Amino acid sequence: MAGLGRREVLRVLGGAVVGWPVMALAQQSAKLPTIGFIGSTTPSVASLYTSAFAQRLRDLGWTEGRNVATEYRWVEGHAERAAEIASEFVRLKVNVIVTSGTGNIDAAKKATSSIPIVFAVAGDPVATGLVASLARPGGNVTGLSLQQDEVAGKRLELLHELVPDLKRLGIIFDVNHAEALLEMQKVKSLAKTSGFEVATHEIRRVEDIAPSIEALKGASNALYVCGGPFMATHQVRINTLILGARLPAVYDARNYIEAGGLMSYGPNFPDLYRRAAHFVDKILRGAQPQDIPVEQPTKFDLIINMVTAKALALTVPPALIARADEVIE
Repeated sequence: MAGLGRREVLRVLGGAVVGWPVMALAQQSAKLPTIGFIGSTTPSVASLYTSAFAQRLRDLGWTEGRNVATEYRWVEGHAERAAEIASEFVRLKVNVIVTSGTGNIDAAKKATSSIPIVFAVAGDPVATGLVASLARPGGNVTGLSLQQDEVAGKRLELLHELVPDLKRLGIIFDVNHAEALLEMQKVKSLAKTSGFEVATHEIRRVEDIAPSIEALKGASNALYVCGGPFMATHQVRINTLILGARLPAVYDARNYIEAGGLMSYGPNFPDLYRRAAHFVDKILRGAQPQDIPVEQPTKFDLIINMVTAKALALTVPPALIARADEVIE
């Protein structure tokens, strides 16, 4: 610092001292293990899931901004966004990617073969080629398998109990969602075995929702809605149209019932995201995804919306109410 007076030297050193904590903080932040979260729907639709995931991470000792960082991105029902987000996470060099649904998982898997991928929810990951087996996933992918088609029979049974004179069943599904396609085929087969007439309607885009439901009005006396990110993103529109068509409907998740749907039966999704946090915890502590077995749901919920039942002039059997995990009045 030749040529600088005492005051100038102190000013330069003082500025450097002030800058040191900022630089140190930036370096510390940059070194935090980072989770890349690809959300299938929107922040509001998935708020219960992300809250459950973040809370369990805290319980396991991972505090956001202190010893872990989470980058959230949202597909919002647009399947093509998943590949873009996955590529972004690869560029960011995240430590683990968390997502759900075959499409999102496949996009992440195509983007990287080295970054661990944890799925909170997936259909049949073996049949869709995401993992080699449930016990030994292999590769860089593991998580929780929904086995959605196995639950389909129970949903259909509950719908029939709610609508005893069920003869004509309508099914709507997102044709671009692999799990929904498998579920539709299972429901269709079971319904025909039970002697029901079946009408299926493919949903490819938002504009297909209204005409599909309108076509079922009067032609079916109950409706089975196959789940998926696109359907969940547009759940309010779907429920409004279904109620307008006066169709009793069954869904796969609680969020539809909160948005005015009639009845849902399926895994407790917040619980699945809590369990996904355990997978992330293991990976951040050094475990390899190929050595972590794929798990399955253990908690299932039956939710009934009595307000919607009354609007449809439906009498819900007392035995069904008694078995419900939650009744919305």
